[in-house]
Amino acid sequence: MPDPGKKKAEPKKKAAPKQAEPKKDAVGEIIDSIADLLQTATDWVRQEAEAVVREKIVLPIQKLGLTLASASAAGCLAVVGLIFIAVALFLLLAEWLTYPGALLAIGGVYLLGALVFIVIKVRMMQK
Repeated sequence: MPDPGKKKAEPKKKAAPKQAEPKKDAVGEIIDSIADLLQTATDWVRQEAEAVVREKIVLPIQKLGLTLASASAAGCLAVVGLIFIAVALFLLLAEWLTYPGALLAIGGVYLLGALVFIVIKVRMMQK
């Protein structure tokens, strides 16, 4: 009687013989060479297109962005400076004319400026 604790030795399977790859004929090699050539040409065209886009589009847009950012920063600083100057002038004017008088004078100057712009615009429209 066979011992149930022992396993039966399994027979070793024979490795399947490797099939030799069929030799490529001349036409297959030519087709592979043409495919490689087309891939190389495609890669070259992509690289050239990328270089042209980078040179003609990306770099000018980057320069424009930097220019606009610099102009914005300069404009903001100029406005803040003008605000401080306007407050200082208002305080000086308030010492001379009192605060209500300073507000009245500033309001009058703005109204005269608006009137000048309106007159100029009306004359241009009539011509």
